[in-house]
Amino acid sequence: MRLLHLAFLFALGGLPPAFAQSAATPPAPDVADLPAVVVSGVQPGPGLWKVSKGDHVMWVLGTLSPLPRDMQWQSRDVDQVIGASQQVLLAPSVQLKADVGFLGKLFLLPSAYGARKNADGETLQQVLPPPVYARWQTLKQKYIGDDRGIERWRPLFASQELYKKALKANGLSRSGGIKANIDALAKRHGVPELSTDYHVLIEHPRAAIKAFKQAAPRDTTCFIRTLDSVEHDMPAMTARANAWATGDLQALRELPDSDRHDACVAAVAGAGFAQALGLDDVPAKQRATWLAAARKALAGNAQTFALLPMDELLKPDGYLATLQAEGYQVDAPE
Repeated sequence: MRLLHLAFLFALGGLPPAFAQSAATPPAPDVADLPAVVVSGVQPGPGLWKVSKGDHVMWVLGTLSPLPRDMQWQSRDVDQVIGASQQVLLAPSVQLKADVGFLGKLFLLPSAYGARKNADGETLQQVLPPPVYARWQTLKQKYIGDDRGIERWRPLFASQELYKKALKANGLSRSGGIKANIDALAKRHGVPELSTDYHVLIEHPRAAIKAFKQAAPRDTTCFIRTLDSVEHDMPAMTARANAWATGDLQALRELPDSDRHDACVAAVAGAGFAQALGLDDVPAKQRATWLAAARKALAGNAQTFALLPMDELLKPDGYLATLQAEGYQVDAPE
């Protein structure tokens, strides 16, 4: 079940779906080796947002992906805030549970593994438009090398492997170790962490795997956008990662974010199988889960520390904008 689990989390575990780019997007120019210097060493990260009502306050750290791989994040402000807090509110995410026993999971493993591959043993060359496959070949050689096995993977999984390798080659990391550092600080100060996961029960996992396989043609949209991102967005992603590390919020507001994630979310979640399995509108339910936890924390704790994706802090209709509309005072860091 792990592959199916990861695919669902990738599709539904982040921001609400956006309209994906068409698979007919014109081929991008050849890959350009643009120099980008990634910051390293000890970095403070961004300032904290303040949400308050009366004498109760919640301090919020915006997270970002990717981040500099060799950065050592160290924030005295976060350390002090967590030490004075009664609770750490974790970032919103989705947890999927399959309604099967131990034997059922064993029987499902071959099917889950098969979900990673194209139907009927087809290769990427057979399922992708020729111009798209030519771009893939160039980027694969650059970042992955001579891996023949990946040629039989579905575009969705192949593109994620390419993206992971490209981040590493460009000195970036998906997480930057931020969550691990927060966990360590909470443990050191004896402050309990509260999960804000939205739990989804997959009652019929066999049907889920079958439906996921049948959604394969839509993978191409995500694949193309990932190629675009790897070819052209790395300098901007590096700049955003550096801006987060150095606490430059103005740069984060001005630098464009890649829409690769939203395109892939829309491609998978909009394929039809998500609705059939009751997984539609998960981002809205995920949002409601976090907001409910935040309201409860603000009512019951004198001080709370919380995590949210940076985009949710910067965009006008993000999570904190909802709290502000409800009468909470929201102050951005200076």
